[in-house]
Amino acid sequence: MKTTVLPADRLRLLLAHKNTKMAASAHAYVRGSTKRFYEWLDRADRVELPSGPPIWICGDCHVGNLGPVGSGQGGLAIQIRDLDQTVIGNPAHDLVRLGLSLAMAARSSDLPGVVTALMIESMVEGYASAFRPDVAPGDDGAEVPRTIGLALHAASRRSWKHLADERIEGEAVLPLGSRFWPLSEDEREKVEEFFDQDDVRELVTVLRQGRDRERVTVKDAAYWRKGCSSLGRLRIAVLLQIGRGSERRYALMDIKEAAAAAAPYDQSSHMPADPADRVKAGATALSPHLGSRMVAGRLLGRPVFVRELLPQDLKLEIEGLTQEEAVTVAGFLAGVVGTAHARQLNAADRARWLGELCSSRNASFEAPSWLWNAVVDLVAIHEAAYLEHCRRFALKGQRENGLASSDADDIALTTSAS
Repeated sequence: MKTTVLPADRLRLLLAHKNTKMAASAHAYVRGSTKRFYEWLDRADRVELPSGPPIWICGDCHVGNLGPVGSGQGGLAIQIRDLDQTVIGNPAHDLVRLGLSLAMAARSSDLPGVVTALMIESMVEGYASAFRPDVAPGDDGAEVPRTIGLALHAASRRSWKHLADERIEGEAVLPLGSRFWPLSEDEREKVEEFFDQDDVRELVTVLRQGRDRERVTVKDAAYWRKGCSSLGRLRIAVLLQIGRGSERRYALMDIKEAAAAAAPYDQSSHMPADPADRVKAGATALSPHLGSRMVAGRLLGRPVFVRELLPQDLKLEIEGLTQEEAVTVAGFLAGVVGTAHARQLNAADRARWLGELCSSRNASFEAPSWLWNAVVDLVAIHEAAYLEHCRRFALKGQRENGLASSDADDIALTTSAS
């Protein structure tokens, strides 16, 4: 029997979902605790980081925010896929955040500490390779590791039918239940008005290779319980019908509220003041496949950005890798971030940042000391915070479910299965 979630109950249920999801593993905790990373950046006693050139950065550069992204015109590449926290800021922040994510993924995979050190070295090498003078800005020509290649291959074989089977029920309906929740009448009305706007309709018809004035109809819409970053914000899935009769086609749209960025940004840069315009601009600079199929606007008085969900858009999961795979994947993913950063800089600025990045290497360790020390510091902080999170939320949930305290060792297993 499906449970109907009323709008008034959303925040409470979203918070419970987030707490459970973050308790699944130490790496899951890192993905959902972006605020703690920013608090570390504000600490006076933290490791001193280099001041890289002010460019668009992800702002929340963890492994889960990288993955296959479709272009809408048939292209497919591994790019940054979540830009909620994008700002014009210090590229070193993306490196540290990615290093922390990789280190925690290694620990969640029970890999020895030496592998983490090798991953950080490989990460720096992969990132730096995007800034070499013989590499054209934006060149994605790095050799793809087998693990990533399999994900790209799976993404390339996905069609609209795969997406529909996963998200849609019966005659073009979003199935209400644990994932999709009903909208209020006012919300539904405002969604329909939103898709009557010319720029939004144009995005839909262009992406679906339709005619300029082809009819676009909202077939269904629902609040979407998705991820941890949407807590307390609008997140709406909309199923659209383009055209009529036998020529009709469908598109699944994702509307997401854009909030003020928590990531620190360069005060001297001209960054869009509107949060949705900021996300659109950052996506265009960092992830062209994603930015080219995104529109910023306002819905229910809030800044939002909307994109069509493509079957090729997938999240990378790197737990369970072998030692060799972990090191190779770390270098490749850092190269993806490096490419996103390098395409924004001229040759002189790329060379300057590369020199600063490599200046603190030593003979015994190929990674800069500031990066290694920052990752070690953050791993210790997040390990302790993760255990405290489990004590406060996961253990409480176990007891409320009537389980004995001796079952506490199974917290990660039970929460990930749920």
